[in-house]
Amino acid sequence: MSWLPRSPKARRRLWVVAAVAPVLALATGLSLWAMNDNVTYFFSPSEATADKAPAGRSVRLGGLVEAGSVVHHGAEVAFSVTDNAATTRVTYRGDLPDLFREGQGIVAEGTFQPDRSFVARQVLAKHDETYMPKEVADRLKAKGEWRPEEEASIAPSNMRSSSEAPRAERSAQTSL
Repeated sequence: MSWLPRSPKARRRLWVVAAVAPVLALATGLSLWAMNDNVTYFFSPSEATADKAPAGRSVRLGGLVEAGSVVHHGAEVAFSVTDNAATTRVTYRGDLPDLFREGQGIVAEGTFQPDRSFVARQVLAKHDETYMPKEVADRLKAKGEWRPEEEASIAPSNMRSSSEAPRAERSAQTSL
């Protein structure tokens, strides 16, 4: 056994490592396998193929609500989500966010049906008129369909104008 260390202390460490490594690998593998059921993947309508987003699996579908596609049937709403390359028909039962409208960026969480229609359990929209999901914006930019003039017009609400900043500093100094 020339590959074993000569020191009894080093041999003991080697045996401990050899015993712990498979247990740790098994625990990691089982954790990852268990988390696979809780992972929710995000797709745009053009990416949501039957192979990537099989029927019955919980996914998030993001894009823009297509103009003229919203139809109310009592408590159920049907609309189309598009990324300007493909369109997916979505049905949702429940109350929609207040800012839901045609042309709005949304994310719907639910499942695809065998006919590739989408049944949403939840429809998400950020409370901002210029909202677009980051993933959708990135994909539109990659396809060259992004409208940068809208991005430039977005100003964070917590930013002060340059004329307000000195006034705030002066009032803080005088109060000391």
